[in-house]
Amino acid sequence: MQNFAQDHRMSCGCFGCSKDGTEAISEAAFSRRRFLCGAIGTAGLITGAVMSSSRPAVAQSALTPDQALQAMLDGNKRFTEGRLQSPNEDLSILKSKTAEKQEPFAAVLSCADSRVPVELVFDQSIGHLFVVRIAGNIATPEVTASLEYGIAVLGAKLLMVLGHSNCGAVKATIEGKAVPGQIGALYAPIWPAVNAAGDNLDAAIDVNAKIQATLLSRTSTIIAKALKDNELKVVAGRYDVASGVVSLLS
Repeated sequence: MQNFAQDHRMSCGCFGCSKDGTEAISEAAFSRRRFLCGAIGTAGLITGAVMSSSRPAVAQSALTPDQALQAMLDGNKRFTEGRLQSPNEDLSILKSKTAEKQEPFAAVLSCADSRVPVELVFDQSIGHLFVVRIAGNIATPEVTASLEYGIAVLGAKLLMVLGHSNCGAVKATIEGKAVPGQIGALYAPIWPAVNAAGDNLDAAIDVNAKIQATLLSRTSTIIAKALKDNELKVVAGRYDVASGVVSLLS
């Protein structure tokens, strides 16, 4: 991929340019043709997998979507207080429950940043979380397909899009400098957030997480149906790399 730089203040023809946060989220959810094409194809494949399964998808426990979210927040509280429980559970759970199958109660779309160890942040053991990581926590077709699998086949009750403080992908998009290789491919999905938030890095990080959560909720037929049937909750969050605290974004 060629190197490129773009001033986010100028119109690039994308759905996010010159829009406020609400408009950016709305238009992003319905204007990404590449996203829709990929999502339609993967939806068919995953639907087939569910249809051919010998048993319906079930969650690891009887948690409701709200209970799943509370379990995540409780785990993050233990993490910030240094009271981790998961290290004592890993070996036994791995042996007794996860060797042959997985039934995570939550799915997380996180940035690939090495400072965001998702299972540790939420004090969850092996088999509890279905984690997809990509720089900028962006909802590409491939990422969406993976999350759809976690929800439709594995039975996750919660989907969290987790941004984090000082995100390098969002910062690079704001700066718009030329980059080597294919790194610049990360810019386009993040531009709507930058166009809405301007040069404010913290604001852009939060808007980006909310946009990606909205995209997943509205353009994935599998996720949209699970939401409609009250079988899933989708939230956006922000992880502070300094304090370790996860905050939910409205």
